[in-house]
Amino acid sequence: MNKMLAIVFSDKKAAYDGLRALSALDQEGSIDVNSLAVIKKNADGTVTNERVDEQFPAWTFGGAALGGLFGALAGPLGFAVGMSAGTLAGLIGDLHTSGVDEDFLYEASTALTAGKYAVLADVDEEWVTPLDTRMEALGGVVFRTIKSDIEDDRRSREMAARQAELDQLKAEHAKVSSERKAKLQARIDQMRSRLEKKLEQNQARSKHAAEQMQAKVQALQKKADKEKGDAKAAIEARISRVRAEYQLRQHA
Repeated sequence: MNKMLAIVFSDKKAAYDGLRALSALDQEGSIDVNSLAVIKKNADGTVTNERVDEQFPAWTFGGAALGGLFGALAGPLGFAVGMSAGTLAGLIGDLHTSGVDEDFLYEASTALTAGKYAVLADVDEEWVTPLDTRMEALGGVVFRTIKSDIEDDRRSREMAARQAELDQLKAEHAKVSSERKAKLQARIDQMRSRLEKKLEQNQARSKHAAEQMQAKVQALQKKADKEKGDAKAAIEARISRVRAEYQLRQHA
């Protein structure tokens, strides 16, 4: 199950110990790590990234999931009175991108006070006990949420709405008088252009998702090649799940 984690530590050393523990859990097969990063909450309230772990090639910090979570944590929480509409829009965008919900963000942000560090991670996890046990031993407080497909759903609804509007304009164009046809045709052309642009963007995202899936499968296959018996079978089963989940998302 794909999840986003924010694990808060009291200091830098503990955070890096947590980073190494997550890497060890990945090597053991207890979890599958897609990406890792360490961030710090500064005295002025800003958040800076201290490290991006490039050991996990499937997703980079600048990619959608972890980058969106960093953006949400680094910006205003969205719970303060008087926040501007533009700021709220930016926060909502980061939430959509990272696939996390407001409760998760609020709880993690509240725990991440000035001077503290956090390890952000995008993982696949079936059991919480292995990770929680390791992090608790290091003094880490774990916040997790199932990563949602809210952004995919939003794009699908937006495409459907734009297509419906275009169809409505075409139907109206067929019925109006000749002097109105030119104006309606201009709107139809504009709407068609926007729809084509969105389609190109979605195709680019689909290509990127396929590349991410392949990178993740390749990383897991390298692990499987080093194992034997049950350990090898478990990793191969995870590879099958990764491919199945990707196919499911593509046909949703």
